[in-house]
Amino acid sequence: MTVDAHHHVWNLSVRDQEWITGPELQPLRRNFGITDLARVAGAAGVDRTVLVQTVTVAEETPEFLALAEESPLVAGVVGWTDLTRPDVAEELARLLEVPGGRRLRGIRHQVQAESDPGWLLRPDVRRGLAAVAEAGLVYDLVVLPHQLPACALAAADHPGLTFVLDHLGKPPIAEGTLDPWASTVRELAALPNTVCKLSGMVTEADPARWMPDDLRPYADTVLEAFGPDRMMFGSDWPVCTLAATYGQVLRTAEALTAGLAESERHAVFAGTATRVYRL
Repeated sequence: MTVDAHHHVWNLSVRDQEWITGPELQPLRRNFGITDLARVAGAAGVDRTVLVQTVTVAEETPEFLALAEESPLVAGVVGWTDLTRPDVAEELARLLEVPGGRRLRGIRHQVQAESDPGWLLRPDVRRGLAAVAEAGLVYDLVVLPHQLPACALAAADHPGLTFVLDHLGKPPIAEGTLDPWASTVRELAALPNTVCKLSGMVTEADPARWMPDDLRPYADTVLEAFGPDRMMFGSDWPVCTLAATYGQVLRTAEALTAGLAESERHAVFAGTATRVYRL
């Protein structure tokens, strides 16, 4: 069994993806649906997936939950809601009751787009994070390296909430530098309520010329810091197609974890995601 803990879908006739701008992202300016995913995931031997939010639009999450309810492939959804709204607890309860709401497993906000590096520490956001924990959900972190210190403080403030770091915290792979990313990601990993996705690396590298060895120092850093039982594979499809096919991303992750024991590889490619997202 293999679980893809991080992918997206979108239909531009339903909603524009305003972040898809500029010539480099133009290959993504088309529809990517569950049928497209099922074709490439099935060919790669992936059995279950987690569908993750793409835009900060309230209507997207119920749509994703309905898709998951109809799909035998999508086992969980990480959606979005405004953590700062006064009635966030009531909104989370409502989402859990909509069609497919039983597939809601987590919440994510585009923290990487926030100008305040301490956004996660704002009182209204902290109240929202507490509501996420109370609802029995996890919180996905999509952040840039300079925001990692705030992630660690937020995780320390909410020991009952599991924080899942997407894309290793987007290290500067194309630049070939490790610090200060490595030191700050280790601080986050020191907290037991944190998990990391082995995802998003190929698009943080040089998309035209990356090699698995370019990714290895970053993969090794998080595997050592979090341990395999707190790591999970994610394709980041279809964003990954800017630099690699779905199969290439999976094979690269397998190569980067080839030195692990069989039980540790099972954790990365199935066990951790199944446990954390309750798939």
